[in-house]
Amino acid sequence: MAGTPNAGVDAGSAPFGLLGRNLGHSWSPRIHTSLGSVPYELFEREPDDVEGFVRNGTWSGLNVTIPYKRDAARLADERSPRVDRLGAANTLVRRPDGTIYAENTDVLGFSLMLNRFCTRRLGVSAREVLAGKPAVVLGSGGASAAVQAALDDAGALVSVISRSGSDTYETLAERHADAVLMVNATPVGMYPNCPASPVPEEVLAQLKNLVGVLDVIYNPTLTGIVLAAERLGIPADTGLSMLVAQALRSSELFQGRSLDVSLVDVIERQILSETSNVVLIGMPGCGKTTTGKRLARMLGRPFVDIDDAIDASTGESAATIINTRGVQEFRRVESRVTGEYGARSGLVIACGGGVVTVPSNYDLLHQNGTIVFIDRSLSELETSGRPVSASKGVEALARERMGSYRSWADYSLVSIGSPAGNARAIQGLLGL
Repeated sequence: MAGTPNAGVDAGSAPFGLLGRNLGHSWSPRIHTSLGSVPYELFEREPDDVEGFVRNGTWSGLNVTIPYKRDAARLADERSPRVDRLGAANTLVRRPDGTIYAENTDVLGFSLMLNRFCTRRLGVSAREVLAGKPAVVLGSGGASAAVQAALDDAGALVSVISRSGSDTYETLAERHADAVLMVNATPVGMYPNCPASPVPEEVLAQLKNLVGVLDVIYNPTLTGIVLAAERLGIPADTGLSMLVAQALRSSELFQGRSLDVSLVDVIERQILSETSNVVLIGMPGCGKTTTGKRLARMLGRPFVDIDDAIDASTGESAATIINTRGVQEFRRVESRVTGEYGARSGLVIACGGGVVTVPSNYDLLHQNGTIVFIDRSLSELETSGRPVSASKGVEALARERMGSYRSWADYSLVSIGSPAGNARAIQGLLGL
């Protein structure tokens, strides 16, 4: 790639990888394998080990995440103008002479995310949306600095909101009512503490000029602030495209060649397809569990029945909790367990029939899931062993719940009558 200070090394001669302290599950190896920068490993290091690893490790290229981005900039022999501007680097390349070059592809990644959002969701360029107009960035850490730089490049008048100082969350609605864009650059709402939002929905609703809300978090797929924006009718997006785009720019440096930017869309779609939960809702006895088990086998995914998960968590069946402690207590337990599994990825989840009676459960399931309503004739529903169905009757339950089933669902499936048939139909609907 012209103008790139790339090492030009054979990818197999030394590993590429991600340097951080507590990496846990990372999608970076998955993304870089698709981009061609392999082998790619995760390098967890304690602070005292970072300098020795960076200066003397047998790596060709590194991505660097918190808390070592400033260390990466400091330890490099040469820094890009972006790194000098921000004082932080997320990409290091070892050149043939052994010197280390530092770049910040977070800025490039967010710029791509921002421009794609504006052109696809708003129909105009980022500069047309932002030039000379106010934008607010939540948080003042390393991610915030990259976001601020990209917004500044687009001509925005940027204000940073933090927990202390003169511009805080308490003054957000009062001082920034004219903001056209809000970007969350804090970790609030990140898995596993999701869905949570740094800004209450009622405050977001007061910012009448907002045309978009962006969140650099990519797990969950829909964060708390994005879910709130969705309810308010404000276009919003989370940060998976930024993650993939910054990786693509890093991989170009690693490999010394240009990569087609269309790979960002391709890899993003692949990740969403693999990680989005399939959530089955519907009346008790409609076949959610039997269909879900068959679908999970077909897709090679773990299957979770929320009623079984409640039993495993509490040592009591759903029927026992309802009969001994009441429906209200059962709903509380159900919401807790639903939240635990809804925050995970790549599952097939069969929900209890009454999950839709608690409105907040929608966010728990929607944040990482595609919701499918299995619509089965009431005359075919089984009520045996179902205390709520037996006490109220399926017709009364249907009157209470059918509207929610339909409004929650991304897809509705009229039951084909067999678990295998339903599973095949869902697989086709979702393109899995």
